[in-house]
Amino acid sequence: MTDLSCTDTTPKPAIILVTPQMGENIGAAARAMANFGLTDLRLVAPRDGWPNHEALRNASGALDDLVQARVFDTLQQAINDLHTVLATTARPRDMVKDVYTPQSAATRITSEQTGAAIKTGLVFGGERAGLGNDDIARCHGIITIPTNPDFSSLNLGQSVLLVCWEWFRALDNTNDIQRPLGDSFPATQDKMDEFFVRLEHELEKGNFFKARDLKPTMLRNIRTMLTRAGFSDQELRTLHGIVSALIGKKKAAKDTP
Repeated sequence: MTDLSCTDTTPKPAIILVTPQMGENIGAAARAMANFGLTDLRLVAPRDGWPNHEALRNASGALDDLVQARVFDTLQQAINDLHTVLATTARPRDMVKDVYTPQSAATRITSEQTGAAIKTGLVFGGERAGLGNDDIARCHGIITIPTNPDFSSLNLGQSVLLVCWEWFRALDNTNDIQRPLGDSFPATQDKMDEFFVRLEHELEKGNFFKARDLKPTMLRNIRTMLTRAGFSDQELRTLHGIVSALIGKKKAAKDTP
Protein backbone atom coordinates (compact mmCIF):
# COMPACT_ATOMS: atom_id res chain seq x y z
CA MET A 1 0.00 0.00 0.00
CA THR A 2 1.28 3.45 -0.87
CA ASP A 3 2.19 5.70 2.05
CA LEU A 4 0.20 8.94 2.01
CA SER A 5 2.86 10.66 4.12
CA CYS A 6 4.53 11.90 0.94
CA THR A 7 1.75 14.51 0.67
CA ASP A 8 1.65 15.62 4.32
CA THR A 9 3.96 18.63 3.96
CA THR A 10 3.23 19.44 0.35
CA PRO A 11 0.72 22.16 -0.60
CA LYS A 12 -2.31 20.42 -2.04
CA PRO A 13 -4.48 21.70 -4.88
CA ALA A 14 -8.10 22.54 -4.20
CA ILE A 15 -10.72 20.67 -6.23
CA ILE A 16 -13.40 23.04 -7.49
CA LEU A 17 -16.67 21.69 -8.88
CA VAL A 18 -18.67 24.29 -10.80
CA THR A 19 -22.46 23.86 -10.71
CA PRO A 20 -22.39 20.10 -10.01
CA GLN A 21 -25.81 18.56 -10.46
CA MET A 22 -25.81 15.15 -8.85
CA GLY A 23 -24.93 14.54 -5.24
CA GLU A 24 -23.67 11.09 -6.23
CA ASN A 25 -20.95 12.66 -8.34
CA ILE A 26 -19.95 15.10 -5.62
CA GLY A 27 -19.59 12.15 -3.27
CA ALA A 28 -17.56 10.20 -5.82
CA ALA A 29 -15.28 13.21 -6.30
CA ALA A 30 -14.76 13.54 -2.55
CA ARG A 31 -13.98 9.84 -2.28
CA ALA A 32 -11.38 10.15 -5.08
CA MET A 33 -9.83 13.13 -3.29
CA ALA A 34 -9.52 11.17 -0.06
CA ASN A 35 -7.94 8.24 -1.95
CA PHE A 36 -5.08 10.50 -3.00
CA GLY A 37 -4.67 12.78 -0.01
CA LEU A 38 -6.55 15.89 -1.14
CA THR A 39 -8.78 17.65 1.36
CA ASP A 40 -10.01 21.00 -0.01
CA LEU A 41 -13.30 20.61 -1.94
CA ARG A 42 -14.98 23.78 -3.19
CA LEU A 43 -18.51 23.64 -4.61
CA VAL A 44 -19.76 26.47 -6.81
CA ALA A 45 -23.56 26.77 -6.76
CA PRO A 46 -24.42 23.06 -6.46
CA ARG A 47 -27.82 22.49 -8.05
CA ASP A 48 -29.38 20.69 -5.08
CA GLY A 49 -27.79 22.80 -2.36
CA TRP A 50 -25.54 21.66 0.46
CA PRO A 51 -25.29 19.45 2.46
CA ASN A 52 -26.51 16.70 0.18
CA HIS A 53 -27.54 13.26 1.43
CA GLU A 54 -26.56 11.44 -1.76
CA ALA A 55 -23.15 13.09 -1.75
CA LEU A 56 -22.52 12.02 1.83
CA ARG A 57 -23.67 8.47 1.10
CA ASN A 58 -21.52 8.06 -2.01
CA ALA A 59 -18.46 9.60 -0.37
CA SER A 60 -18.15 6.45 1.80
CA GLY A 61 -17.02 8.48 4.79
CA ALA A 62 -14.66 10.83 2.93
CA LEU A 63 -16.86 13.85 3.72
CA ASP A 64 -17.10 12.97 7.42
CA ASP A 65 -13.65 14.25 8.36
CA LEU A 66 -11.11 13.72 5.53
CA VAL A 67 -12.42 16.13 2.89
CA GLN A 68 -13.67 19.57 3.86
CA ALA A 69 -16.37 20.96 1.54
CA ARG A 70 -17.15 24.65 1.20
CA VAL A 71 -19.82 26.31 -0.96
CA PHE A 72 -19.36 29.46 -3.07
CA ASP A 73 -21.76 31.44 -5.22
CA THR A 74 -19.33 32.01 -8.11
CA LEU A 75 -16.13 30.53 -9.50
CA GLN A 76 -14.34 33.84 -8.89
CA GLN A 77 -15.13 33.63 -5.17
CA ALA A 78 -13.92 30.02 -5.10
CA ILE A 79 -10.52 30.82 -6.61
CA ASN A 80 -9.81 34.25 -5.10
CA ASP A 81 -7.04 32.95 -2.81
CA LEU A 82 -5.37 30.70 -5.42
CA HIS A 83 -2.27 31.51 -7.47
CA THR A 84 -2.57 28.95 -10.28
CA VAL A 85 -5.81 27.46 -11.58
CA LEU A 86 -6.23 24.84 -14.30
CA ALA A 87 -9.58 23.94 -15.86
CA THR A 88 -10.56 20.45 -16.99
CA THR A 89 -12.48 20.34 -20.26
CA ALA A 90 -12.78 18.00 -23.22
CA ARG A 91 -13.98 20.61 -25.71
CA PRO A 92 -11.61 22.77 -27.77
CA ARG A 93 -11.84 26.48 -26.96
CA ASP A 94 -11.17 29.56 -29.05
CA MET A 95 -8.63 30.80 -26.54
CA VAL A 96 -4.86 30.85 -26.53
CA LYS A 97 -4.11 28.75 -23.45
CA ASP A 98 -1.70 25.95 -22.69
CA VAL A 99 -3.39 22.55 -22.89
CA TYR A 100 -2.10 19.90 -20.46
CA THR A 101 -2.58 16.21 -20.06
CA PRO A 102 -3.34 15.20 -16.45
CA GLN A 103 0.30 14.10 -16.13
CA SER A 104 1.81 17.34 -17.39
CA ALA A 105 -0.66 19.36 -15.30
CA ALA A 106 0.47 17.47 -12.21
CA THR A 107 4.09 18.21 -13.12
CA ARG A 108 3.35 21.94 -13.39
CA ILE A 109 1.44 22.07 -10.14
CA THR A 110 3.98 20.13 -8.10
CA SER A 111 6.91 22.08 -9.55
CA GLU A 112 5.27 25.40 -8.66
CA GLN A 113 4.50 24.21 -5.15
CA THR A 114 8.02 23.03 -4.38
CA GLY A 115 9.62 25.32 -1.83
CA ALA A 116 6.86 27.93 -1.99
CA ALA A 117 3.42 28.47 -0.52
CA ILE A 118 1.81 28.53 -3.94
CA LYS A 119 -1.88 27.65 -3.77
CA THR A 120 -3.35 25.88 -6.77
CA GLY A 121 -6.74 24.69 -7.91
CA LEU A 122 -8.22 22.22 -10.39
CA VAL A 123 -11.59 23.18 -11.83
CA PHE A 124 -14.24 20.79 -13.13
CA GLY A 125 -17.51 21.67 -14.83
CA GLY A 126 -20.97 20.34 -14.17
CA GLU A 127 -22.34 17.15 -15.68
CA ARG A 128 -24.66 18.70 -18.25
CA ALA A 129 -22.53 21.28 -20.03
CA GLY A 130 -19.10 21.37 -18.42
CA LEU A 131 -17.36 24.69 -17.99
CA GLY A 132 -18.45 27.85 -19.78
CA ASN A 133 -16.05 30.05 -21.69
CA ASP A 134 -16.16 32.70 -18.97
CA ASP A 135 -15.03 30.09 -16.45
CA ILE A 136 -12.23 28.91 -18.73
CA ALA A 137 -11.07 32.52 -19.22
CA ARG A 138 -10.39 32.80 -15.48
CA CYS A 139 -8.01 29.81 -15.53
CA HIS A 140 -4.33 29.70 -16.44
CA GLY A 141 -4.52 26.58 -18.57
CA ILE A 142 -6.65 23.65 -19.70
CA ILE A 143 -6.43 19.98 -18.79
CA THR A 144 -7.75 17.51 -21.37
CA ILE A 145 -7.90 13.82 -20.48
CA PRO A 146 -6.96 11.59 -23.45
CA THR A 147 -9.73 9.07 -24.12
CA ASN A 148 -11.06 6.87 -26.90
CA PRO A 149 -12.29 9.36 -29.54
CA ASP A 150 -15.21 7.05 -30.31
CA PHE A 151 -16.38 7.20 -26.68
CA SER A 152 -14.81 10.05 -24.77
CA SER A 153 -17.49 10.66 -22.15
CA LEU A 154 -16.25 10.70 -18.54
CA ASN A 155 -18.45 11.42 -15.57
CA LEU A 156 -17.45 13.98 -12.98
CA GLY A 157 -16.20 11.47 -10.42
CA GLN A 158 -14.02 9.71 -13.00
CA SER A 159 -12.45 12.97 -14.14
CA VAL A 160 -11.61 14.04 -10.60
CA LEU A 161 -10.14 10.63 -9.81
CA LEU A 162 -7.86 10.62 -12.86
CA VAL A 163 -6.49 14.10 -12.23
CA CYS A 164 -6.06 13.54 -8.48
CA TRP A 165 -4.23 10.29 -9.16
CA GLU A 166 -1.76 12.01 -11.48
CA TRP A 167 -1.08 14.68 -8.85
CA PHE A 168 -0.46 12.01 -6.23
CA ARG A 169 1.70 9.98 -8.60
CA ALA A 170 3.89 13.01 -9.31
CA LEU A 171 4.83 13.09 -5.61
CA ASP A 172 4.91 9.36 -4.96
CA ASN A 173 8.33 7.71 -4.68
CA THR A 174 7.08 4.14 -4.48
CA ASN A 175 9.16 1.78 -6.63
CA ASP A 176 7.42 0.77 -9.84
CA ILE A 177 8.10 -2.89 -9.03
CA GLN A 178 8.09 -4.29 -5.51
CA ARG A 179 8.61 -7.79 -4.14
CA PRO A 180 7.39 -8.09 -0.54
CA LEU A 181 9.34 -10.87 1.18
CA GLY A 182 7.46 -10.94 4.48
CA ASP A 183 9.71 -12.28 7.22
CA SER A 184 12.20 -13.70 4.73
CA PHE A 185 15.27 -12.06 3.19
CA PRO A 186 16.90 -12.22 -0.22
CA ALA A 187 19.32 -15.12 -0.46
CA THR A 188 22.96 -14.08 -0.13
CA GLN A 189 25.34 -14.71 -2.99
CA ASP A 190 27.31 -17.33 -1.09
CA LYS A 191 24.11 -19.30 -0.44
CA MET A 192 23.16 -19.00 -4.10
CA ASP A 193 26.60 -20.24 -5.14
CA GLU A 194 26.36 -23.13 -2.67
CA PHE A 195 23.08 -24.25 -4.24
CA PHE A 196 24.47 -23.82 -7.76
CA VAL A 197 27.49 -26.03 -6.96
CA ARG A 198 25.19 -28.68 -5.52
CA LEU A 199 22.86 -28.51 -8.51
CA GLU A 200 25.78 -28.81 -10.94
CA HIS A 201 27.06 -31.85 -9.04
CA GLU A 202 23.70 -33.61 -9.16
CA LEU A 203 23.18 -32.77 -12.84
CA GLU A 204 26.60 -34.20 -13.59
CA LYS A 205 25.72 -37.41 -11.76
CA GLY A 206 22.47 -37.62 -13.69
CA ASN A 207 24.29 -37.32 -17.03
CA PHE A 208 22.51 -34.06 -17.84
CA PHE A 209 25.50 -32.65 -19.76
CA LYS A 210 25.49 -35.10 -22.66
CA ALA A 211 27.14 -32.63 -25.01
CA ARG A 212 30.33 -31.96 -23.07
CA ASP A 213 31.40 -29.02 -25.21
CA LEU A 214 28.13 -27.24 -24.36
CA LYS A 215 28.45 -27.71 -20.61
CA PRO A 216 30.01 -24.26 -19.89
CA THR A 217 27.25 -22.51 -21.84
CA MET A 218 24.52 -24.58 -20.18
CA LEU A 219 25.92 -23.86 -16.72
CA ARG A 220 26.10 -20.17 -17.49
CA ASN A 221 22.46 -20.19 -18.63
CA ILE A 222 21.36 -22.04 -15.50
CA ARG A 223 23.22 -19.59 -13.27
CA THR A 224 21.63 -16.68 -15.14
CA MET A 225 18.13 -18.11 -14.60
CA LEU A 226 18.74 -18.69 -10.91
CA THR A 227 20.21 -15.22 -10.39
CA ARG A 228 17.44 -13.47 -12.32
CA ALA A 229 14.77 -15.09 -10.15
CA GLY A 230 16.01 -13.29 -7.04
CA PHE A 231 15.17 -16.08 -4.58
CA SER A 232 14.58 -15.45 -0.91
CA ASP A 233 16.46 -17.53 1.66
CA GLN A 234 13.26 -19.51 2.33
CA GLU A 235 12.78 -20.22 -1.37
CA LEU A 236 16.38 -21.38 -1.64
CA ARG A 237 15.85 -23.82 1.23
CA THR A 238 12.79 -25.10 -0.62
CA LEU A 239 14.90 -25.69 -3.75
CA HIS A 240 17.40 -27.65 -1.69
CA GLY A 241 14.50 -29.73 -0.42
CA ILE A 242 13.26 -30.38 -3.96
CA VAL A 243 16.71 -31.57 -5.05
CA SER A 244 16.96 -33.78 -1.96
CA ALA A 245 13.53 -35.30 -2.70
CA LEU A 246 14.45 -36.02 -6.31
CA ILE A 247 17.73 -37.64 -5.28
CA GLY A 248 15.90 -39.74 -2.71
CA LYS A 249 13.35 -40.95 -5.28
CA LYS A 250 16.10 -41.91 -7.72
CA LYS A 251 17.97 -43.81 -5.00
CA ALA A 252 14.77 -45.60 -3.91
CA ALA A 253 14.08 -46.62 -7.52
CA LYS A 254 17.59 -48.12 -7.84
CA ASP A 255 17.18 -50.05 -4.59
CA THR A 256 13.83 -51.57 -5.64
CA PRO A 257 14.28 -55.23 -6.68
